[in-house]
Amino acid sequence: MAIHVKKVNGDKVIFDREKLKQALSFSGAAPEEQEKIALMVESRIYDGIPTKRIYQMAFDLLKKESYRNAGRYKLKNAIMEMGPTGFPFEVFVGKIFETMGYEVETGVIVQGKCVQHEVDVIARKPGEMIMIECKFHMESSSKSGVQVPLYIQSRYLDVKAAWEKQYGTNLHYRGGVVTNTRFSEDAIQYGNCAGLVLISWDYPSDKGLKYWIDKTGLQPVTSLISLTKKDKQFLLDRGIVLCSQLEENKDLLKEMGATGFQVRKILNEAANLIAS
Repeated sequence: MAIHVKKVNGDKVIFDREKLKQALSFSGAAPEEQEKIALMVESRIYDGIPTKRIYQMAFDLLKKESYRNAGRYKLKNAIMEMGPTGFPFEVFVGKIFETMGYEVETGVIVQGKCVQHEVDVIARKPGEMIMIECKFHMESSSKSGVQVPLYIQSRYLDVKAAWEKQYGTNLHYRGGVVTNTRFSEDAIQYGNCAGLVLISWDYPSDKGLKYWIDKTGLQPVTSLISLTKKDKQFLLDRGIVLCSQLEENKDLLKEMGATGFQVRKILNEAANLIAS
């Protein structure tokens, strides 16, 4: 008998063991580990169980096997833990564009043709400039609807007019939106039609946010199992967004209250996450 699970948006779908294994695979879990955990989860679930509960079960089991893989498995939630403000996510997005070869500025006030705009990220390459808005959501069920790219496009056109006057018309200018969740279908349709750069958790399908994190090793500090929620907020408030920043900021870990043993444990987990 098929078991139905309840998604965050309230929809009920049939439990798919292969989908769970795919998520475990992305974390770095070996095939036999994926199968073992998926079978254990399947033996414990019941009809109507929330997908969040399934996620937590799998995470708890994975954590017993490997802190590194558990940290990667909870990556999507780790991005959401960057809140409540969107600033750490803006820094994170800026770092991703840096790995693509862009020079990046975050939180920039830009004079448009008509009004000033606070731009989350400006990314520059020779011959190219992109104005990027970051839409951060605290809930995985939240989507960026068509009003988001519509609004960004209007702001971008005002900035573009000023950029063309300042830098000339020979550069390739673009606007863009990056979100930690998903776009609605009409948001994607409009954004593509308008020529905007669109990046969500899994869009484009081959180069979404999770792809870039996996490719670059830019793991957020919120992925670390060895940190409490209070620890994570302490670091975020002090501008520490990435695991790679911890090695040069050991004093902050001590200021946070970590013992020498705890500091070594945190740095070791961070190094393993980056290396994976």
